[in-house]
Amino acid sequence: MANNLISTSTAASTFIILLLSLLLAGKSQTFSTSLRRTALPRGKQNLTHLHFFYHNVVGGPNATAIRVAAAPITNTSATGFGAVIMVDNLLTVGPEPNSTRVGRAQGMYASADLNNMSFMMVHNYVFDEERYNGSTLSILGRNPLNSPVREFPVIGGSGVFRFARGYAKAQTYFLNATNRDAIVEYNIYVLHY
Repeated sequence: MANNLISTSTAASTFIILLLSLLLAGKSQTFSTSLRRTALPRGKQNLTHLHFFYHNVVGGPNATAIRVAAAPITNTSATGFGAVIMVDNLLTVGPEPNSTRVGRAQGMYASADLNNMSFMMVHNYVFDEERYNGSTLSILGRNPLNSPVREFPVIGGSGVFRFARGYAKAQTYFLNATNRDAIVEYNIYVLHY
């Protein structure tokens, strides 16, 4: 009988401990927590200006911009509406393709305007230049191709560019009218920690 009491007491204790640990574990696993602004590093915010050239190669055997989807009207639309192009474009210090490489622009652009040549841009700029190696900037925005200078928001980043926000300015440096290859000059201004 004493043996049964000890076993029942031990089972009850184990149950209570298990129940308490589940309750405590449930409280410690929250979806979100509000942090005070003081949790961010104060006075350590940087403003960085990046300048590089984006090589959009559409034609030939070494194309880095490939159409992967189209709408039923894409081929008859004056703006190519509905075309989706995936890119893995070279980024260089100078406009020449053999200039010093600083990274790749990876993502897509899509013709998103029925009346004007304008693309929706979704790009990650992946840097491999020494100081920024492995860091990225993400850009999402409208690219009206007929504007001499286009501006896009920087919506985030990683690595050196954690908590990034800012803007990018782009202007066409060179456009091959025959095959639509382009070299675009970028100036990006970004705040980050």
